[in-house]
Amino acid sequence: MAEHTSSSITIEAAPAEVMEVISDFARYPDWTGEVKQAEVLATDDRGRAQQVRLVMDAGAIKDDQTLGYTWTGDNEVSWTLVKSQMLRSLDGSYLLKPVGSGTEVTYSLTVDVKIPMLGMIKRKAEKVIIDRALAGLKKRVETPKG
Repeated sequence: MAEHTSSSITIEAAPAEVMEVISDFARYPDWTGEVKQAEVLATDDRGRAQQVRLVMDAGAIKDDQTLGYTWTGDNEVSWTLVKSQMLRSLDGSYLLKPVGSGTEVTYSLTVDVKIPMLGMIKRKAEKVIIDRALAGLKKRVETPKG
């Protein structure tokens, strides 16, 4: 079984506000860095994305991928790879937990690329993706709208 990488950050906002940003796929190009296009292909009966096509550009790795999303309650979303040009598998999740006046967000990610890559390098890449995504999410949620 592949090892996963995870990291957490505290965001000064309620879990519902954080999840609102996480679930707004159309805005991902505004704050994630690597996502250049996002298109919701299917939704569930609550209007939440079930399948999303993402066009990624992470420097050396460019990919057009489709992810399947599973929503668990109001504070957790996970995803798995449906199809990709560059990846064999991709599993990830955001878990939100209220803490004080904010929310602790834990992002977990497991990626298996089709090209050979040392485990240490792959985990470092996962860590960079996670840390960049959490920093972007925090900035997006905490920046006043206007």
